[in-house]
Amino acid sequence: MADEVQAASVASPEAPAWRSQSGTSLPEVHGSILIPHDAPPWRKFFAFAGPGFLVAVGYMDPGNWATDLAGGAQFGYSLLWIIMMSNLMAILLQHLCIKLGVVTGRDLAQACRDHYPRPIAWFLWVLAELAIAATDLAEVVGSAIGLQLLFGIPLIWGCLITSIDVLVVLYLQNRGFRYLEAIVLTLVATVGFCFVAELLFSKPELGGVLGGFIPSAGVLKDQAQLYVAIGIIGATVMPHNLYLHSSIVQTRKYRRDEPALVEAVRYATLDSTVALMCALFINAAILIVAAATFHERGMGEVAEIQEAYRLLSPVLGVGVASTLFAIALLAAGQNSTLTGTLSGQIVMEGFINFRMRPWLRRLLTRLIAIIPAVIVIGIYGESRTTDLLVASQVVLSMQLGFAVWPLLRFTGSRAKMGGRFVNPPIIKVLGYTTALIIIGLNVKLLFDTFIPESWRIAIYGA
Repeated sequence: MADEVQAASVASPEAPAWRSQSGTSLPEVHGSILIPHDAPPWRKFFAFAGPGFLVAVGYMDPGNWATDLAGGAQFGYSLLWIIMMSNLMAILLQHLCIKLGVVTGRDLAQACRDHYPRPIAWFLWVLAELAIAATDLAEVVGSAIGLQLLFGIPLIWGCLITSIDVLVVLYLQNRGFRYLEAIVLTLVATVGFCFVAELLFSKPELGGVLGGFIPSAGVLKDQAQLYVAIGIIGATVMPHNLYLHSSIVQTRKYRRDEPALVEAVRYATLDSTVALMCALFINAAILIVAAATFHERGMGEVAEIQEAYRLLSPVLGVGVASTLFAIALLAAGQNSTLTGTLSGQIVMEGFINFRMRPWLRRLLTRLIAIIPAVIVIGIYGESRTTDLLVASQVVLSMQLGFAVWPLLRFTGSRAKMGGRFVNPPIIKVLGYTTALIIIGLNVKLLFDTFIPESWRIAIYGA
């Protein structure tokens, strides 16, 4: 508590910026990793490194696979620029989360509770819970598909088996936060290795890949492309990661004077940027492999993860290609589940100041995800799981504005951040432009989905 009071005084020397002094975020691991004060820069970087990769796993979860596969198979390389733009948005927004957590000693959920009236805070809490449920849904389905492809386990049983990971999370967290970070980094490296191999097998066209990173307005004219593009944004810039990062950056213990806070923000941002560039590579690789393997052979209808698995080896003529694909999918799914407990705990404690036992919270979140997955699989069969994944990512994208706007408001407030840490004008412009792009694309998707075609033709002129 003393550290938080001091942090508040650093952030706002002129006036009290918050209504109350919140408790520490994730108290069981808060300030548990000491940052050596007089160490050389490389050692400080490695001391700060870790939270960025916990956040980055949310940017390469099975929901990304579904949207990236659909985008690559249907539209070739043309949506690569959407992945790149989404990643740049993520780097900016995660930097702002770092500033909020380091400077104020609050995570985003606590900041919302302290700033907004209770009805608004509870409304934002409900939306955050929906985002976490949508995230967990993608992780459940993705992990279950990976288990099915590798071991032949039926999807419904695979969904139920995924609930066991709560024990893994609790064990790792009790051993120390560094153990959790090490497991995450190992799984990220596994996914990366698998897709380096897949890129070599698929031999994509370099010119087409480079051209795909050039922005194009075509996505706005094609509702199918727009739907997948918004799914990619929803799968890349994830609402729960904003709450998560602003909390876990506080697992580091550093001095609370201004130079030390500046240094903490700098090193934590470097950690986050490196991790998110790894996520950019993996997401782009998934789309590129789908484009080179399926789209260029006229197989644009391949959008199911299971179908991609079955076709990869025969089409590429490499027997191990499908196996590596499934291993990477299972690693990505299990990696993403490791942050579910933390995100749920942060959101519930931060918004409504209610603490639940971590195993119970994780089980509750997982059940909320398992139920719709089992219902859809039971009614429509296993062929609709990829549709479920893509839809979950669109739901995530719809929630983004409600997390991004408070983040921009808090970090743009001199009273809350202090003159040294408040967002400069260029960051404010970039931040609000990012928010408006996200909100604008969502509004257009809703318009195109629910407005009669005759009205759209009259408005668009085509």
